[in-house]
Amino acid sequence: MNSIKNKQIIEGIIKGDRKTLTSFSKKNFPFVKKYILQTKGTIEDVQDVFQDALLLLYRKLHSGELEIQLSINSYFIGICINLWRNQLRRQQILEYKEIPVETIEDRTISVIDAISEEDQENIYQKHKTQLCANSKQLLGLFFEGKSLRDIAGIMGYTEGYARKKKCMVKEKLILMIQKDPVYQELVAC
Repeated sequence: MNSIKNKQIIEGIIKGDRKTLTSFSKKNFPFVKKYILQTKGTIEDVQDVFQDALLLLYRKLHSGELEIQLSINSYFIGICINLWRNQLRRQQILEYKEIPVETIEDRTISVIDAISEEDQENIYQKHKTQLCANSKQLLGLFFEGKSLRDIAGIMGYTEGYARKKKCMVKEKLILMIQKDPVYQELVAC
């Protein structure tokens, strides 16, 4: 998604533009619905989380305390996922089911839509090889579908540190990819 389109969506949300909100909801609701239903949620949970996330996004945008660097859609999906995980934690039924980063990126970061899957994989592999051995192992276990408890045991971490380390590694990898001139060139196309 180009920055002009992103700004238009943000401005439409702030102004409460019905057309913008409808379009934004139609684009993001299916992914949120799929994710929540796959993680023990109901359609009512989907609607509640979606509405709460929309309200939270509106408040943050309206207050001016939020500056979004990537796609507004990506940010919104992240809010929904975090709200749902927090709700599951409160209900103590979370079986920490992660979805691969590629799935989120593939559906939410609009600039990625312009990049072929082969290009994405090449850039990902290029930067993954630059990570330290522990980080590569952690990501490998994560993408194999291992639970955080299993990853923590294998890596010798506490479960909380494994969660934190996984997030740090993913963030580092994303930043490395975003700074890559090849990525910048592909996004600019």
